[in-house]
Amino acid sequence: MQEFDVAILGGGMVGSTLALALSRLRDLQGHPPRILLIESRRPHSIDHPGFDARAIALSYGSQQAIAELGLQAEFLSDSAAIRSIHVSDRGHLGRVELTAHEYGLPQLGGVVELHAVGQRLLRRLEASPEIGYRAPAHVQDLEFHDDSVVIRQTDGQSARCRLLVLADGGESSWRTKLGLNWRQESFEQTALITTLLTQGTPPERAWERFTESGPLALLPLGANRLSVVWSLRHTEAEQASVWGHDQFLERLQHAFGYRAGRFMLAGSRELYPLFLRQTQDIGHHRLLVLGNAAQQLHPVAGQGFNLGLRDIMTLYRQLQPIWHSHLDVGSASVLRCYRAARRPDVDTTIWMTSTLARLFASPHVPLVSGRTLGLLAMNRCASLKQHLARQALGLIE
Repeated sequence: MQEFDVAILGGGMVGSTLALALSRLRDLQGHPPRILLIESRRPHSIDHPGFDARAIALSYGSQQAIAELGLQAEFLSDSAAIRSIHVSDRGHLGRVELTAHEYGLPQLGGVVELHAVGQRLLRRLEASPEIGYRAPAHVQDLEFHDDSVVIRQTDGQSARCRLLVLADGGESSWRTKLGLNWRQESFEQTALITTLLTQGTPPERAWERFTESGPLALLPLGANRLSVVWSLRHTEAEQASVWGHDQFLERLQHAFGYRAGRFMLAGSRELYPLFLRQTQDIGHHRLLVLGNAAQQLHPVAGQGFNLGLRDIMTLYRQLQPIWHSHLDVGSASVLRCYRAARRPDVDTTIWMTSTLARLFASPHVPLVSGRTLGLLAMNRCASLKQHLARQALGLIE
């Protein structure tokens, strides 16, 4: 049986990034922790759900965190900058615009394509001697003891660790098998994901436009390309997925307007049903739950991976002095401190994204009037706008 200090179940974006982050820790003798990363999918698989064809926005705070972890080459080498964000409500006057210039920043964030980032992360994992990377591998059983967790794989291999991290995504199987208390709530929406080739698009600008069906986000990919996340009611999304190419472009252009230029060509369309999933207790005996396994959000405002990265940074910074002194990385005090540190940020982000998704999809006149006034007030009131900006930029204390 191999011995490890930390074992991570799930090698997607969060699990891979966490493994590479923890490999940077050193004790008094300069030794790194022994890290095990177990992933059920084959390395470099084109159907890996964590490294598919989607694009995500990394906030400015996330870019700073990635630099702290020394992962700029993996995440930022071909990212497209966002220097302004335009938020509007279709058919109504309210709108808000954030710019990097007004906050004295080089950019508000950047957009990366998951498949490319995933391939670079996998190559880094395979070249890291501090990390035992097992993929494809499947866990058959977990045994929790006072001082360790024993992991038994279906191929007969076993391992023992002092801290186990679940990072196996929003549909985490082990969250259920371990009897963790979690809730699921449907937004009654499906996200349609595609890529556009456009003409006359303002460079380095992202858009969030609220429509009658749900939010419609456009993210810059560079070279007149935009990533589209269109949240629709289930039946509308299914219909949109089979529209002819020209019909799809026409409907999308009508829903968004021409602020982002003319839509010329669309790529393949993928559908993702949208849920709020939250694990009520993210820490148990020698166990932590991170990323989408802990909380899966509506994609409005693009907070998903940014929130997961803050999970990673909290654990990484808390384990620095623990590992430096070679103390127990899976002790009850570590878990207690992690839970206390993460709860305010997680609760605030879940409330914000869920409220936006529901409020701006409602056709009721009082809510429509209220959100119009809210957007107008936010654009005029610096303090309100700054609060929105801090959340969007990931500048969370």
